[in-house]
Amino acid sequence: MIELIPAIDIINGQCVRLTKGDYDQKTVYRDMPDEVACEFEALGFKRLHVVDLDGAKSKHIVNDSILKAITTKTRLTVDFGGGIKTDEDIEKAFEAGASMVTVGSIAVTNPDLFMGWIEKYGADRMILGADVRNGKISINGWKEDSTEDLLPFLKKYINAGVKNVLCTEISKDGTLAGPAIDLYKQVMDVYPQLHLIASGGVSSKDDILALEAAGIPAVVFGKAIYEGKINLKALMLEQSK
Repeated sequence: MIELIPAIDIINGQCVRLTKGDYDQKTVYRDMPDEVACEFEALGFKRLHVVDLDGAKSKHIVNDSILKAITTKTRLTVDFGGGIKTDEDIEKAFEAGASMVTVGSIAVTNPDLFMGWIEKYGADRMILGADVRNGKISINGWKEDSTEDLLPFLKKYINAGVKNVLCTEISKDGTLAGPAIDLYKQVMDVYPQLHLIASGGVSSKDDILALEAAGIPAVVFGKAIYEGKINLKALMLEQSK
């Protein structure tokens, strides 16, 4: 059964969604992200993906207090990303209760630092963020495209022990246009041992079922929740059968 991971993206203390990572295409859905997290837990979710979009833009963690509120009020396994650039940032995330952190930009710009975090905290607590645009890894809140190609980028860190990868097809993200299943299948064909988390474009239960049929281990989805495209109660009931 595919692992279902709802997402909370935060700007100015609110739950938002961007379209294709564009901060100028922002929709605010809810205040009080900690209350939204409690609602997810009440529905039966075990995992939560939290993104500090202020942090991603500012290049340092901004919303650690909201992360702390979520991890204090719920028992969800929370992975947290956005703005983790320094030892201080990653320590701040773990101190605020994150079980895992998602790191993308630093894995591109400072591989030695990321390798050090893998060694210090363990690969199980690291999720490699692989945000893809036109086949290249994108960094710094998707503001810049690197020269790194997806598969060689993954190989370097898989060889270092990374097991968890969050892959977002940026052109799909926030569009409700369906996930990039072919891209995720390509990754799984080359690295079948990965716990790959697909992200971007999920618009319906059928999209989730298609990812499951393709053998993708996990999926993060957000906009489809906030737009009412997926009946979460019914989805979780099916998941529990």
